[in-house]
Amino acid sequence: MQPRSDQRAGLAYGFAAYTMWGLLPLYWHLLGAATPSEILAHRMVWSLPVAVAILAVLRRWAWIGPLLRQPKRLGLILVCAVVISTNWFLYIWAVNAGHVLEASLGYFINPLVSIAFGVLVLRERLRPLQWTAVAVGTLAVLVMTVAYGKVPWIALGLAFSFATYGLIKKGIKLDGIEGFSAETAMQVLPALGFLIYLGVHGESSFTTGGVGQALLLSACGIATAIPLICFGASAVRLPLTTIGMMQYLAPTFQFVLGLTVFHEAMPPERWAGFALVWVALAVLTWDALRTARRARTELAAAGARAAEVAAAEAAQLAAPEAPGLKP
Repeated sequence: MQPRSDQRAGLAYGFAAYTMWGLLPLYWHLLGAATPSEILAHRMVWSLPVAVAILAVLRRWAWIGPLLRQPKRLGLILVCAVVISTNWFLYIWAVNAGHVLEASLGYFINPLVSIAFGVLVLRERLRPLQWTAVAVGTLAVLVMTVAYGKVPWIALGLAFSFATYGLIKKGIKLDGIEGFSAETAMQVLPALGFLIYLGVHGESSFTTGGVGQALLLSACGIATAIPLICFGASAVRLPLTTIGMMQYLAPTFQFVLGLTVFHEAMPPERWAGFALVWVALAVLTWDALRTARRARTELAAAGARAAEVAAAEAAQLAAPEAPGLKP
């Protein structure tokens, strides 16, 4: 069982990560002059200096040597890098192609996939109210899928790629900054080669889009590193089912942005699906509060019983021996 301090830190990291991810469509929209593949390459290249700077400040280099002597973990990190690159590209393309609402649907589906991975692969157990919330969330996804009138391949691609990423990271067991640094180190050379190719052929918006565009592309490293590091720190501290539940926060922000900022169509069926998602969240919140209250009560009762036993043993040891019982 994880220490309570670790669980609290995991929750804080998770909420920070999903809030920042929920607001990222605003940033990617500013980079609309660049192609999704160029944005992705800059995201990879500029993330490495950010990761190295953070490692230097924290003086956390000791993990690199042991990792290089573990081919199996390096292979898993490579898989992580490929999976998260796929997720990044699809998300950037969806935002800049006017599919923010479908992207949000993907991240509504994602927690359900994460929970399924947690139950089927990691043998995690759900409480009855959690099962209820999952059922309501599934119904919400179905309603929103019907509202689109087609298979939401963007949403499904985002959901399964990010759930797979979270599952693999659970097995690697590297903290946030270490995992992010290792993945970025594997991404940087292919990405840098692609950017050089664009520059040679005069197709780079970094060199032709002006100072503002260049600065925005350079800042992709910070925009990528901070939430991903927070997610990695959260993933190693919390059960995958808890991670799955928290992921509703990011698509909520994305949904609101798609509706109010990007003015995408919102028929009644999508409103119904969104309402069902909030019902699922309400059930989860109630279950979490009730479980936490019960755990505190049981812990206090166990502490009281332990104190009573200790007091009784101390009293027994301190009591004088009865006459006539000496050997």
